[in-house]
Amino acid sequence: MRPLSYVRAMAVEDAVERVSGDPAGAFLAGGTTEIDLIRFGLAEPDLLVDINDLPLSGIEDLPGGGLRIGALARMSDVAKDGAVSRRYPAISEALLLGASQQLRNMASMGGNLCQRTRCPYFGDGISPCNKRNPGTGCAALEGINRNHAILGTSPHCIATHPSDVAVALTAFDAVVHTMGRDGDRRIPIDDFFLLPGDTPHIEHALGHGELITAIEIPAAPVAARSLYLKYRDRQSYEFALVSVCAALRVADGTISEVRLALGGVGTKPWRARRAEERLRGAAPTTESFAEAADAELAAASVRRHNAFKVAFARRAIVRALHQVMGTTDGGRP
Repeated sequence: MRPLSYVRAMAVEDAVERVSGDPAGAFLAGGTTEIDLIRFGLAEPDLLVDINDLPLSGIEDLPGGGLRIGALARMSDVAKDGAVSRRYPAISEALLLGASQQLRNMASMGGNLCQRTRCPYFGDGISPCNKRNPGTGCAALEGINRNHAILGTSPHCIATHPSDVAVALTAFDAVVHTMGRDGDRRIPIDDFFLLPGDTPHIEHALGHGELITAIEIPAAPVAARSLYLKYRDRQSYEFALVSVCAALRVADGTISEVRLALGGVGTKPWRARRAEERLRGAAPTTESFAEAADAELAAASVRRHNAFKVAFARRAIVRALHQVMGTTDGGRP
């Protein structure tokens, strides 16, 4: 491992100033991703600023029923928090399904949002990868791409974002609070994550030295009846092939409110807005669920090994919407 400097920050402003002042500086929270990136040569900071002593781990009620979650709150603490599990059960489920117990005990909420892709071509350190070495190409385009994205792709990158909880947070319009040298910012989570376009190495809207301080989840009564459905190659700790966060409210026989977001299929946590639009005002039937899924997946761009994800995601969306209603379509993804 290459030599680097380490310091513990005692104030948010101090942490921001130290990292902002060093082009190769980085924040260290739980370290469950950052240490691996350094070990494998995928990140090369010369300064690590430990932020674990900062007062950013609380979970607070907001007026109207929303929540503010500190960026240093551990995944396990958020998952078992009563307000989270009652008001946003899908967020709790996504956290529990997102990592092993040991990792959840260490990993922070802010760090989870900033984790890098698990694309094997990014991780192997030698294959062409525009995320790792911009301009070198994307080995996944013609390589083994079974786990790769079908939505939001570009000719430069088809890697998926690995976070589960980010999918649920996207469904409920979370807002990411940050602090940088220029002051505080509020970034809607759908704007926080960036599509790859021709700059896949730029994955989120944070500037260098800008620190996530909290995640705000607006009040959403529909979220009280929500779930996170995750399909993966094995039931133990594994990343999603396809996942769905769904919340639904029905009034007078039609869908009055719906939230739908997908994981495992997009280059960022994917808000299924086309599907939501189709579902509003529709009857809650298998047919309307399938039509909404088809509308969302019509834009899919598939490769040799991941074409199955279109049908898989369609069935998963239908299944999730039925489950959140307490009904069944009689099929299985």
